[in-house]
Amino acid sequence: MRIPLIAGNWKMYKTVAEAVKYVKELRGLVKDVDGVEVVVAPPFTAVHAAAEAARNSNVGIAAQDLYWEREGAFTGEVSGVMVRDAGAEYVIIGHSERRTLFGETDASVNRRMAAAFAAGLCPIACIGETLDQRERQETFDVLDRQIKLGLDGLGSDQIAQLVVAYEPVWAIGTGRNATPAQAAEAHGYIRKRLRQWFGAEAAELCHVIYGGSVKPDNIADLMSQPDVDGALVGGASLDVRSFLDIVTRGRDAARRRQGGAAGTV
Repeated sequence: MRIPLIAGNWKMYKTVAEAVKYVKELRGLVKDVDGVEVVVAPPFTAVHAAAEAARNSNVGIAAQDLYWEREGAFTGEVSGVMVRDAGAEYVIIGHSERRTLFGETDASVNRRMAAAFAAGLCPIACIGETLDQRERQETFDVLDRQIKLGLDGLGSDQIAQLVVAYEPVWAIGTGRNATPAQAAEAHGYIRKRLRQWFGAEAAELCHVIYGGSVKPDNIADLMSQPDVDGALVGGASLDVRSFLDIVTRGRDAARRRQGGAAGTV
């Protein structure tokens, strides 16, 4: 049984002091919350301090990106080894903002994936279609391409450890989100492809989470759908109480779907 995973992507928000204050508060709020993995992704400048604040807690730390080379003359880049050394356990790769604003491609995503695993990091690999692609009924073609090219060369053991974040680009930062039915359809398709290309065991262990305007009032409906194993939360994760609400509501919805009792905080 996959344990739900809720990750907060802070994007370009929060100073070091703000990140530390947030993580200290969050670790106290979730210390007795079981049955869910909780992750936050601060900006690079705050990864180390956030990781120190999260030490010996059930809060994991992610970086928002990495570069595929271990070291070298790459001004402004940060390697997987550096990210791991700073205290991160996870790394977000191929977020739609990286693709659309900074020119990342499926090929560069693939190189980052290999670098993440080599550094001992768990990748959160982002895939998803634009509004134009969805309206042209190209969603599944886009997902096929991004899975094939982005995960090329990975073994089934690596897929089993992977987190895939389905993020319909048209839902990120727009206030729109995929309906529960749309999310279930996309997640089911992703799981099917993972099963076909990497084997049943790896596909069943791989987390497939949803990202795109996730909020406290829609997380339960999303998490009640088959194959939705969690969420990658953007703006709603910047407030610690809002994020806690998403964590607990998402966890409880997953438990109800799986036939278990909802938990309490």
